[in-house]
Amino acid sequence: MTDTNDRSASVFVHPTADVEPGAEVGDGTKVWHLAHIRSSAHVGAGCVIGRNVYVDAHVTVGDRVKIQNNVSVYQGVTIEDEVFVGPCAVFTNDFRPRAQNPDWTITPTMVRRGASIGANATLVCGIEVGEYAMIAAGSVVTKDVKPYQLVAGNPARPKGWVDEKGEVVSRDVDNPPHQG
Repeated sequence: MTDTNDRSASVFVHPTADVEPGAEVGDGTKVWHLAHIRSSAHVGAGCVIGRNVYVDAHVTVGDRVKIQNNVSVYQGVTIEDEVFVGPCAVFTNDFRPRAQNPDWTITPTMVRRGASIGANATLVCGIEVGEYAMIAAGSVVTKDVKPYQLVAGNPARPKGWVDEKGEVVSRDVDNPPHQG
């Protein structure tokens, strides 16, 4: 792990990117154009942080994560290892947003290992996305997604089950296939 005050040669940060002092960026990670990683954020090893990605303070991003262009990962969001976040996906962290709210609290969101979030999907805060789950592009996720579950739509609804490679293995939404 490399602190931004002592960046190793194995971390690539594009000259237009802003990695604040105190942010931790793992070896082999690439931070591309106009990305911004806040102080106290932790980005693991072997990640790709795309153009115009914002990683807020106190966010944890695991190892080998790919966050595509134009994604903001706000405080309260935790992304485990090997997660794919498609372009323009949206995370929220305020369940009742108001411009002025002195009682505002962060509502956490957890994205488990190996999950994939499609382009333009919106994840409403307070949910957990299970390991290797697949969220279709454009979905609005308002409820937890089970491990290996495929969801799609607005609001996102179960559409089947996928394997670790993302292949659909069943369209029976009520009975997940045996994993392993």
